[in-house]
Amino acid sequence: MAALEISSDKVGFVIVKARELAAKVGAWDDSATSDHDAESILEDFSDDATLAEIKAFIADLNEDEQVSLVALAWIGRGSFGADELDEALSTARAERVNRTEDYLLGMPLLPDYLEEALDKLGYSVEDVEQDSL
Repeated sequence: MAALEISSDKVGFVIVKARELAAKVGAWDDSATSDHDAESILEDFSDDATLAEIKAFIADLNEDEQVSLVALAWIGRGSFGADELDEALSTARAERVNRTEDYLLGMPLLPDYLEEALDKLGYSVEDVEQDSL
């Protein structure tokens, strides 16, 4: 049986940052790309530091870690069962053609999928997320 090639701390970091992104709302005026005021912290601007941070984090993961993250998202989404981890990992490796960060961040429910997968695989989601804060 294959194992995940990514630490739970790294998965927790992706969950926390993806949740931060999901909490943002569309900016009412994205024309001003700097000098965002304190009231706009939950607005989603094109130069968002959280988005840049999570994209860079995922891009900097090695291939095995990226494959594991994709496999987790698929398990959480229900494309594979927890008992099909080996198959999810090999499929993620075989179908790896796009930039992983763009693919994963294109999933609207990414943090939910990752949490669900961790839960299905027996990890404590609360512990994983707490360790990432």
